Amino acid sequence: MFAYTIRRVLAIIPLVVAVATITFLLMNAVEGGPFDSDRPLSEATRKNLEKKYGLDDPFAVRYVKYIWNLAHGDLGVSLTNDREVRTIITERMQVSIQLGLATFLFATTVGLTLGSLAALNQNGAGDYAGVFVATAGAALPSFVLAPILQIIFSVKLGWFTVLASDYGFTQWFRGDFSNWQQIILPTLSLGFLSMAFVARITRAAMLEVLRQDYIRTAWAKGMRQRQVLLRHAAKNALIPVLTILGPIFAGLVVGSFIVETAFGIPGVGQLFVRSVLIRDYEVIMGVTVFFTVVIAVMNLVVDLLYAVVDPRIRL
Repeated sequence: MFAYTIRRVLAIIPLVVAVATITFLLMNAVEGGPFDSDRPLSEATRKNLEKKYGLDDPFAVRYVKYIWNLAHGDLGVSLTNDREVRTIITERMQVSIQLGLATFLFATTVGLTLGSLAALNQNGAGDYAGVFVATAGAALPSFVLAPILQIIFSVKLGWFTVLASDYGFTQWFRGDFSNWQQIILPTLSLGFLSMAFVARITRAAMLEVLRQDYIRTAWAKGMRQRQVLLRHAAKNALIPVLTILGPIFAGLVVGSFIVETAFGIPGVGQLFVRSVLIRDYEVIMGVTVFFTVVIAVMNLVVDLLYAVVDPRIRL
């Protein structure tokens, strides 16, 4: 397993270089730039800014510099506030991690529970209820669910607070959960779709496992339902679920563009949207590379967990 892990880690390097190259090419192909605004800069000011950030260098020189800096962990400097991109992402990542963890906990807990109950009560009331919730979740993406929840529970009922200046997520690591009301609606908006996928995959996997001969043998021996489910069915049913949990976790942790923007959450997703609008190329490329690394690492973690859940799997 150690050799396999090393090979997978080394394989991330050409992936990051490929993504960085494609992103660099796209950013340079887009018309306009970060210094284009409603109030155009003078030609002298524009040239000074381009010289300061190296934008007046030839394309090949800028590309080589970018890859060289990337290899040394340098994501560049923001063209709008002159701060290191790595520092900006680190600050925003604290918020996105907490939102992602809360959402992942909701999606996995509710999804696994609904899927298991639906499988154990196939063609019964529990099955129909679980399938209904999963279908509704798949049919309601975050950009639809977020404004609906805001209108109903914040504007109409006044139960939750949104768009607060001191957002609750920034206090989690300090153990302060006083602003928990600000966390509920973003978590539901971001996690409902993931919960639906987890529930559907769990139901299908659990139904397949429950039909296996060794499960029938366990029932015939008179084992309790809890023992059969936890000792025999759960681990084998988790393997296909793990396949989707990795990308789901990576997507939730790195932030959601729509949810963070809709609720005013200062995370990486909101940072990316803002950078696109103001054409801050360095931040856009830095966030894209960061997303790539997180997703690649989470896929590796999922592959390693296969062997933990089922020892028969050899990597």
